[in-house]
Amino acid sequence: MLSFIALALLAYALPIECQNLLKHKVNIIILAGQSNMAGRGGVANETSTGIGTWDGVVPPQCQPNPSIFRLSADLAWVKAREPIHADIDARKTDGVGPGMSFANAVLTKDPNFGVVGLVPCAVGGTTISQWQKGEFLYEQLVKRAEMAQQSGGVYRAMLWYQGEADTVNEEDVELYKGRLKTFFDNLRSDLHAPLLPIFQVILASGEGPYIEEVREAQLNIGLPNVKCVDAKGLPLEPDDLHLTTQAQVRLGEMLADAYLRFKPRSLQSNNVPTPCSNFVPFFIITAQFLWIILT
Repeated sequence: MLSFIALALLAYALPIECQNLLKHKVNIIILAGQSNMAGRGGVANETSTGIGTWDGVVPPQCQPNPSIFRLSADLAWVKAREPIHADIDARKTDGVGPGMSFANAVLTKDPNFGVVGLVPCAVGGTTISQWQKGEFLYEQLVKRAEMAQQSGGVYRAMLWYQGEADTVNEEDVELYKGRLKTFFDNLRSDLHAPLLPIFQVILASGEGPYIEEVREAQLNIGLPNVKCVDAKGLPLEPDDLHLTTQAQVRLGEMLADAYLRFKPRSLQSNNVPTPCSNFVPFFIITAQFLWIILT
């Protein structure tokens, strides 16, 4: 009875254009991490003020789609449009990220997929320690994901892109793998989704000198249903840290390919540590594409 009342109240609060979501099973995709997940594509810093400005360019692959929604900061389903983290990573200037490209690519390749519900949670400049249970970012992620599920959604995956801020300090690097495992384990437990598919983007850049060390930790996470997509080689903005708009488009498509190929492993394989599976390096995809053109 209480759940019925909650859904009724939610339906009343939602905009009319979004109320039909309650008639469908929303495919929940959680977006979490730091700035390259939030999206800095097309963002440039003003040299005089240091304040970022977004060029407003939205590629065709990131255009709004009537089947793609996002959970806003005030926990309402709204039509998704770039920049989808604008009210989540609100202290920074957001641009194009991989979320819309991912969702559009999934719907293009699987027209029967249904409604996509993006749940943006990424915040720029955050370390893995800030995503631990009990910390604000972690609790907000769980709260937002649970609200999405209570409104008729089903967890399908989390897209995770984080680690640039952990390349600065050697101690953080040494603790990174353990902290990442703990975060993934706690999140799956608190969402009651022990086999939640997690698609982890392997770093393309970093704020410090330990990029390769963090990449190695990510690649060897050793958890079931954690798939790796390598961003190394994708074009960066002039700051050599953030992906360009076109790089974000490509990353979203790579994540969609990995998601659609995904075959979950059972809980029985939990005790068998394996490297990050379904590893998708950008440079191999590029080489294959060039080979097709040349032949």
